Amino acid sequence: MARKLINIVILVPVAIILIVLSVANRGAVTLALNPFDPGDTVLSVNAPFFVFLFLALMIGMVIGSAATWFKQGKYRKKARQEAKEAVRWHTEADRQRERAEAVSGSGNSLTSA
Repeated sequence: MARKLINIVILVPVAIILIVLSVANRGAVTLALNPFDPGDTVLSVNAPFFVFLFLALMIGMVIGSAATWFKQGKYRKKARQEAKEAVRWHTEADRQRERAEAVSGSGNSLTSA
């Protein structure tokens, strides 16, 4: 419930701002990718300005997510190693428990005879 409320409180205003920016920036602009000849039509893109704003936002999110993912790689690796070690110790504990039950089971049969 709290997560849904936070999503509504954050995402709805962001969506409203993006819609307002899109409506306010519908004018066509040219993005020239050739710095030496801006008039070159081969390396230029003509689109509404909000398209470039959204592309910049998406590219920034992808780059930020990738940087975070790479930065946290050592923590994920450590978590994997510790999870494997925990499974190994649980397996060892189960094996020792079965061994102890087998020893105590054979000890009871000796004392009752």
